[in-house]
Amino acid sequence: MALTFNKNTGNKKVPIKRNTKFFSGEDFDLELNFAKEYIEQYLEKYEKIKEFMANMKEFAKEKLGFEFNDISLLVTALTHRSYVNEHKNTHEHNERLEFLGDAVLELVSSDFLYRNYDYPEGVMTALRAALVRTESIGDAGKELGYEPLVRLSKGEKNGSERAHDVILADCFEAVIGAIYLDQGYEVAREFIDKHILVKIDTILDEGSWRDPKSYVQELAQKVDGVTPVYKTLKEEGPDHDKIFTVGIYVGESLKGTGVGHSKQEAQTEAAREGVKMYQKLRKQQQK
Repeated sequence: MALTFNKNTGNKKVPIKRNTKFFSGEDFDLELNFAKEYIEQYLEKYEKIKEFMANMKEFAKEKLGFEFNDISLLVTALTHRSYVNEHKNTHEHNERLEFLGDAVLELVSSDFLYRNYDYPEGVMTALRAALVRTESIGDAGKELGYEPLVRLSKGEKNGSERAHDVILADCFEAVIGAIYLDQGYEVAREFIDKHILVKIDTILDEGSWRDPKSYVQELAQKVDGVTPVYKTLKEEGPDHDKIFTVGIYVGESLKGTGVGHSKQEAQTEAAREGVKMYQKLRKQQQK
């Protein structure tokens, strides 16, 4: 809507016409202040975007070891669906990149295991699952330190710790997808090798590739001659988001506790802690 002087008055100061209606100098001042505020808000937003992009580029250079040709791929990799739902000007989230990164991660892990270990298919499948499970890649994400750069809705920012861990793991796969598209397979493979495949020795040493419940039962029967049992110690939260705490007992001795959104999940975590306790006992006996 154009603002123009009345042509019949020359340079004389007169009310300004807007949409054929005259308005006073006071109205004009209000319009001017509004425009000024709008420009200031726009510039403030621009500076925030500029700072955010600078942080993304610095993260890529310092933590990933290279500069993205298309930094928007990394931005998308760290953009959760909830952020897109809340910010209508943002149209792309990381789920497609996550899909691609998951496939690259599985291929690189499978290739690594095939070339370095002469195990049967079932064992290699279990080893690969241990390498790429949510907890493992989520921890890799925490080590990289990209959590402050992840774009989430306000609701997701206030979500549970477990929800955040899943989001970090999903972002890690999406980052792999972004690296693959921007830098190629070899750079993506090196990234996975550095942050995921290096954990293989620990996985083999701890036996964490094995089913925790089967493994802890084997250890309990071998060491104590008793089959472990699971007891629910606590239930918290509303029905739609309940948290269970489960203990694993060998005889009267508590060997570990686990927390999860289902009893099955909590039992698995408790079994994993039980395995760690037996391994610690074995190391003490070997000294």
